[in-house]
Amino acid sequence: METKINSGTAEMDWLLEGGYDKGIITTIYGPGSSGKTNLLLLCIANSVKGQKVIYIDTEGSFSLNRYKQICPDFKKALEKIIFLKPTSFKEQEKAIGHLSVLIKQDVGAIFVDSITMLYRAELKEEMNRGLNNSLAFQVRTLLEIARKKDIPVIMTTQVYADFENKDQVKLVGGNIIKNMSKCLIELKKSGPNRVAIIQKHRSIEEGKSIMFRIIDEGIKEVKKEETNKENKN
Repeated sequence: METKINSGTAEMDWLLEGGYDKGIITTIYGPGSSGKTNLLLLCIANSVKGQKVIYIDTEGSFSLNRYKQICPDFKKALEKIIFLKPTSFKEQEKAIGHLSVLIKQDVGAIFVDSITMLYRAELKEEMNRGLNNSLAFQVRTLLEIARKKDIPVIMTTQVYADFENKDQVKLVGGNIIKNMSKCLIELKKSGPNRVAIIQKHRSIEEGKSIMFRIIDEGIKEVKKEETNKENKN
């Protein structure tokens, strides 16, 4: 029995030693424009053949033009995507609660982009323990589905600066996200390139990384010698 689905790219398959693990939550985090949504779209476009996927888009980040670039047969591919587009944190909670009905279909993966944007927006207005409880409930629900259905749940989350160490960032959602995710992938910007780093995994060493560049067709690995040439120029 297969324990992974491929990521949709050779680069991320190498990093993840075959792709995203089934039965767990994988969280991809990083600053804006670091490639989080691109990695989700590439997985949707090239993986989970013959099955539907659920895409919870809280940020309005799904770009049809981008999807056309990476998926030539995009019309057929779009038919397998079940879109949920909550615009408030309460709507997000309802959408995730409704997944128990949707997964009665032949669903091969669930994507959430992002799990914390609407949560963060409400936190700015009021520090409410109820929001943390709701976030924990939502992530637990996703984890339960991942385990029972043996499918991957792949989420993105935002980051904020660590005031004590400006070179580091913290995940929005903090320990709720960290503790329930068995795989954490950090994305960093490096000029025109991006770096994906394994920060937590059940079987892959922490710190394993790959540098890539986002291109029209998807992503492309950037070798160290290429970056050295760019720095010299």
